[in-house]
This record gives sequence, C-alpha cells and structure tokens, in this order.
Amino acid sequence: MMKHAAMEIESSDKGSLGPGLSPLSETLWREKTNTELIGDVSARLTWKDLTVTVTLSTAGETQNVLEGLTGYAEPGTFTALMGPSGSGKSTLLDALSGRLAANAFLSGTVLLNGRKANLSFGTAAYVTQDDNLIGTLTVRETISYSAQLRLPDKMSPSDKEALVESTIVAMGLQDCADTVIGNWHLRGISGGEKRRVSIALEILMRPRLLFLDEPTSGLDSASAFFVTQTLRALARDGRTVIASIHQPSSEVFELFDQLYLLSGGKTVYFGHASAAYEAINLNSAAFFAQAGFPCPALRNPSDHFLRCINSDFDKVKATLKGSMKLRFEASDDPLDKITTAEAIRTLNEYYRTSQHSYAAIQKVDDISKIKGTVLDAGGSQASFFRQSYTLTKRSLINMSRDFGYYWLRLVIYIVVTICIGTIYLNIGTVGNKTQFPLEKTPLTEK
Repeated sequence: MMKHAAMEIESSDKGSLGPGLSPLSETLWREKTNTELIGDVSARLTWKDLTVTVTLSTAGETQNVLEGLTGYAEPGTFTALMGPSGSGKSTLLDALSGRLAANAFLSGTVLLNGRKANLSFGTAAYVTQDDNLIGTLTVRETISYSAQLRLPDKMSPSDKEALVESTIVAMGLQDCADTVIGNWHLRGISGGEKRRVSIALEILMRPRLLFLDEPTSGLDSASAFFVTQTLRALARDGRTVIASIHQPSSEVFELFDQLYLLSGGKTVYFGHASAAYEAINLNSAAFFAQAGFPCPALRNPSDHFLRCINSDFDKVKATLKGSMKLRFEASDDPLDKITTAEAIRTLNEYYRTSQHSYAAIQKVDDISKIKGTVLDAGGSQASFFRQSYTLTKRSLINMSRDFGYYWLRLVIYIVVTICIGTIYLNIGTVGNKTQFPLEKTPLTEK
C-alpha cells in the first residue's frame, strides 16, 4: 500500500498526458473526451487591474472594496495575502477563486494558464476558515468517505486506499489517523490537526490550485508553523498555493515565497516576501526601507508591516496624545512623526512607481502568454448509487457513535413514553370507565 502511495505522489514520466500531471490526475482525466492538452497543466494564475465593487443598499450606492490590483501566482510557490482587518484580503481570495457574493461585481482580467476559465470544483480547491468535520469519525474514515464520494467507481478499492494513505502521509497525519475528530463530548485531535484534515479533504482530488482562508487563525504558534510548513511542502510538489494570513509569526513569515500586502483595498507591496524588509542582493534595498519605513532589527516583519498600514487607531492615538495620557518620547521611528493614513498613502504611491510594480506587470504579461490546459475534474465522479450508499453508511455510523444525537434522544423518548403511559395505567377498557359520565356532571344535574 505504501508503495502505491509513494508512486502516486511522484510525477509521471512515460505515458504522461502532459508535464506536471501526476499518475492520479491521469487516472481522473484520462477518459475526458475531446480534451486536447496544450502545454503545461500546472496552474499559473494572473490578475490584472482587478476591481471589486459591492452594492451597499437598495438605493444603488456602491463602494470599491478592491481597486486596480495586479499580481500573479506560479506553480511551486506559496503566496501569502496579508493586511489588517477590512483590507480586502479575503475579498481578493474570493475574487480569484470565483466565490464572490451576489452583490459584488468584478472587473479586470483573471486568467488561469492564459485563459479565462471558471474555477469549478476539481480545478481549484478552497479551504474555508471554519472546520466543517464530523466529530465522531476518525481522520482515516473522514478522508476515506470523501474519497468514496468523489472518486470514480471504476477506480479500484486498492487504488483509493493508496490515495487515502498518501494523503494522510502528505499532511503528516499518521499519528492521529485512527483518532476521532472530536466534538462536545468526545475528546479528539487538536486544532492544528483539524486544519490539516480540512486541507487533506481538498487535496484529495489533487487540484493544481489551492486557496486557503486564514488557515492559521485560532492556532498556537507551533501548530501555525506546522500547518504553514505543510502548505509550503504542497507548493513544492508543483501546486499553486494562495492563502490569506493574519499576522503570522516571524518563523511562519520566513516560509512565504510571495507576499501581497493590502490596505484599504489597494496594493501596498507585491513581490518576494524577504525583499519587503531586507535587501536580496547588493544592488537592491528593502522596499519598506526605500519607502522611508525600515523594519527595525529583531522585530517581526509582519508586525512592522501591519503597524505601518493599519489606520484604525489613528483617532485613538490622537486623542491620547491630546489628553496627555500618552507621553511621546523622542524617537527615530518615522511612524511617530506622521499618521498611519499618511504612511499608507506614501507606501501606495511609492509602490506604484517602484521597480516591484513594473516587474509584476511585466511578469503578468509574460505568464499570460503561456497557454496551458485547464483540467476540470467535473465535480464528483462517483455514481448516484455509490454516493447514496456511502452517505447512508456514514450517517448510521455517526448516529451510533454520537451520544447526544442518537442515544440521548432514545433515552428521552423512552422516558416520555413511560410518563405518558402512566396516565392511563389501570384505567381499564370498559367504555364507561374511560369516559366521564355525563349524567353526573353539574350541568346535567340541572
């Protein structure tokens, strides 16, 4: 089994449908008729002049949530979207994955492998911030049932089992594979392991493009680091990984390949993550240092970035300064001399005319010219009868293990039945004993 699992992870050589396509993907897409593979099937995503407008009320008032964003994401890279709350990072993630709300309108160009394509189920995977898992199932059962519901019936049980095992190994879930997920009355796996299970369910179909909405939120630093490290390993396997991250630690930040920094729906910085705070070669300087906001030594870069572009507390800071409740000592920190809103405007203007912006635009144009095939798994490939059988079996197992859902209800029903039954205990079966005699009532005596 482990041999099959290892073979599945490796890239195919002979007889491959196209470069960048694993043996599992060949099994999933080999019988797609009228599909001509052109170029690489790896996911290269670009967006240019992307603007998202939302309707605020029935009166037709609109507001731009994102304005003129340009960027790209390549195979083998981990791109992090960062910014303060309300900056638009989740909206950008939804816009790229085609999950915008009904009152949101997108303008601009979003291309996948040089083509306009709807990112349907199977082409791209999206991991939400909330873990929607069944607490009574084990990790292996959860992934196995997902495989039964989504993989084609013609795929042999041994191949499906090998795929499940390879997914467990890829996400580092071997030690907790036979442990229940856990709920309000069952002690289960940790929060970081739950997040990795959610990611495992999405990579089961081996999508080339993976979106994640704040995968490290609610986790401790060690769990967040391991989850991010796992995502980087997935990217190194040839996938394109894009995730919104909220204030990562310095260790987590070092795992990012590309950084997209947002504030107020506008681009503050896009490029190599390390180039934002340090010089990558002798002929260049750090972006924030060039803009006049160098990152101090021994400070977490993400903390410094968010301090520079978060204007939510400007009014509070001014109020404290005016009331003399906050004493400002002499400092060389440029953020103590200007407001955060002014710093944001400075960073926006500097990026717009910087080499980073020109390089991003040129890179987007170059990638857009590379034509490739957008593989679409077409949703679940299991038959209706297979899905019905699997869902029924999973539901019965869940009810039998869930004390609150099944057994507690059964006890309540038995108690209620006994209580109601005692009302009619020894009442007899003769009609005159089961009915009130009308001739003896006060109304009939008159």
